[in-house]
Amino acid sequence: MKPVSYLFKEKIWITPALYSMGAILLSLGAFYLDLLVIGKIDDYIPSIFLTKVEDGQTILGILTAAMLTMTTFTFSTVLVVLTMYTSQFSPRAPENFIRSATTRHVLGIFLGGFLYNMLSLLYMQEEVFGHEVLSTWIGIVIVFFCIATFAYYIHFVATNIQVSTLINRLIGDAEKVIAYYKSLYDQKHATLENWKPQTLEGTVNAEKAGYVQFIDLAELVEIAENGQAEIEVLVTIGDYVFEGKPIMKIHSNSPDQVDVNEKMLIGDERTAEQDLGYAVQKIIEVAIRATSPGRQDPNTANDILIRLGHVLGEMGHLMTDGLVLTDEAGHNRLLYRFSAYSDVLYKAFYQIAYHSKKDVSVFIAMTDSLIVAASIAPEMRHETIWKTMQYILESLDEGELKSLDREFLQQKVDELAALTGHEKTNIV
Repeated sequence: MKPVSYLFKEKIWITPALYSMGAILLSLGAFYLDLLVIGKIDDYIPSIFLTKVEDGQTILGILTAAMLTMTTFTFSTVLVVLTMYTSQFSPRAPENFIRSATTRHVLGIFLGGFLYNMLSLLYMQEEVFGHEVLSTWIGIVIVFFCIATFAYYIHFVATNIQVSTLINRLIGDAEKVIAYYKSLYDQKHATLENWKPQTLEGTVNAEKAGYVQFIDLAELVEIAENGQAEIEVLVTIGDYVFEGKPIMKIHSNSPDQVDVNEKMLIGDERTAEQDLGYAVQKIIEVAIRATSPGRQDPNTANDILIRLGHVLGEMGHLMTDGLVLTDEAGHNRLLYRFSAYSDVLYKAFYQIAYHSKKDVSVFIAMTDSLIVAASIAPEMRHETIWKTMQYILESLDEGELKSLDREFLQQKVDELAALTGHEKTNIV
């Protein structure tokens, strides 16, 4: 089963629903506080905090209308930002905005404020209360808090519509995924050569078609340890599977008794929480959109590509040939394979190399990206990085190169050749 944090991101309505439930409970609590307590201790409460029922009805009516207007405006703002994200950046970029904790909490606060004031107005009846009430003051405090939240949200929206903020968020998402896999590797791992299961083999098939969104690798290790089994994951997070496709092999004397179905989630869309390929794809899509004929913003693409080099370099430290996880006793329990590093580099550059083959600045930025990757990645990845550089040069339209363009790009290629231990190659 997915962690609660993932569930809150995917089900956007959960956070506003919790705020709404809290507002309903608060309104009931304030009602019974006014009904049972305030009348007995009103002499000890400053009069500024208490209002007559008639005045409370007027104030709460105004506050309710104001909260409804503010909530409507906020929802409209969200829709405008989502439309802009889709048209300017990428069809997959809006999820970074709508699933952010700030957006979910702001919507929840406004809905909660509206529900509290509306219900308090409903409870505010002269035949019920024979004394002044405190509910109105609580509603005013909530509205002040909502106004402060609204001011912050305007700042949040103004910041997040900037491409630099989106890139920071996308890069951060990819780095989190890399850190997650690195932590698993550092805690318990073995080499692929040690993976030699000898027990009976059972197969787990996909129960429905869709994308593999989540695999709880740590929990699978515990399940394998408890069942004295070894689990081989046959798919990669982000793969599309059809119903009945084998997704795991269970090596155990009793493979039917090892239940792993709840530790994998298959859905209709890819998510970036564990899917490293999808995280990189979203970054590249923004760069491709920046170089499209309708925008012609290569500087944005160049900035993205250089920062992507750091992500690709960190990915080079992952054991893409196979990650073998062990239990506390050192026994092999799980085998999970990533995409090959050569495939990762190819998918990172093949589209933008095609769409930008007449823009030398983008090719220079791709070379800089590979230079950064080669500086960070282990030496065993240098050959793959150099082959990717050769592939990129094959996509270059040499007829568009001027003398200084060729000279500057040659310097970059020579720098990468020196980093990867290869002889210099003339780009002409």
